[in-house]
Amino acid sequence: MRVAINALFWNQPATGSGQYVRRLAAHLAEEAPDLDLLLVAPRGVSVHKPPAGADVCATSVDVRSGLGKLAFEQRAFGRAAVAQGAHVLHVPYFAPPRYSAVPSVVTIHDIIPLLLPRYRGNPLVRAYTAWVAHAARQGALVLTDSHAAARDIRTHLGIPDERLRVIHLAADACYHPAPRAEDPELDSLAERLGLPERYLLYLGGFDRRKRVPELLQAYGESGLANQLPLVIAGRLPGSDTAFHPDPRSVVRTLSMEECVIFTGWVEESDKPALYRGARAFVFPSSYEGFGLPVLEALACGTPVIACRGSSLDEVAGSGGLLVQEASSGALAEAMRSLALDDALRDSLAAAGLAHARAFSWAATARATAQAYGEALDG
Repeated sequence: MRVAINALFWNQPATGSGQYVRRLAAHLAEEAPDLDLLLVAPRGVSVHKPPAGADVCATSVDVRSGLGKLAFEQRAFGRAAVAQGAHVLHVPYFAPPRYSAVPSVVTIHDIIPLLLPRYRGNPLVRAYTAWVAHAARQGALVLTDSHAAARDIRTHLGIPDERLRVIHLAADACYHPAPRAEDPELDSLAERLGLPERYLLYLGGFDRRKRVPELLQAYGESGLANQLPLVIAGRLPGSDTAFHPDPRSVVRTLSMEECVIFTGWVEESDKPALYRGARAFVFPSSYEGFGLPVLEALACGTPVIACRGSSLDEVAGSGGLLVQEASSGALAEAMRSLALDDALRDSLAAAGLAHARAFSWAATARATAQAYGEALDG
């Protein structure tokens, strides 16, 4: 069976869609060697380091404009795939073609633009979302990362269970525990970033649903400021807006400049050590389709504090302290507990490691290959 995969995000490994398509394709090549993989990219997008045995095809469409991106997704991708003998199409993000000559599979990581008003965008963005939502209803199968996301897709897109498959993501193999005394990667990272011996960690984006201002407020309430610094990692907003509040202004307002450390952008290769060095990973996002940073932290042996709801309950599992989103007091108490209670911290770390081992890219690839076969048969 020849499967054509939309490779628009292949060269953007810092994005969730870029990580997903790269890791999925690599493990499909290992776990489903009978599949004949074809990566289809727009003009000007060179697919770097494709999996062994995978073919690469470039279309004539340039995606530097919004109309070009739409033309690639809706027409050029499918036409090139069919011309190259594809039996099934796979779009690894929320943009399936509305019309396809062969069965199409789409992975919908989340439907945030349909659920959260602040994320709906301008009229053109809303029209695009409505178009791809309609296209998803016409596809052969919809894959999604969590049971929570599947619930939302059923409710808001009307996709029936027989056309919906939950296939969990996984942490990459580089995310693993290591004893603090035998971790030269952490020693090097601490020296470069000025990290303390012990710290709480947030790593992620700064858009409104991530609730970083609320995290800082709860940290201030926790009484940990003079005991355990808080490290905030990720590319900071260029300006302070309602959609992207700048956490530095919150820190100044709360007079916590001495106990909050901003690292800025962190390379993918540095993230495992950053997780391993943390006393706990705090991720108070109000909505995630999966929440891969939570699983990455658990795989490194670091317990997690997260908010109930969306997918984080199932991703954090037994390795997390889950709190109600609206309660800054509960978030502050969870941080105090993991900062001061060694037995609790060690217990959650061990449970989190066991939980993280239940997720693997090999299993993700096998389940996805099975979905391709179901789409073709159906």
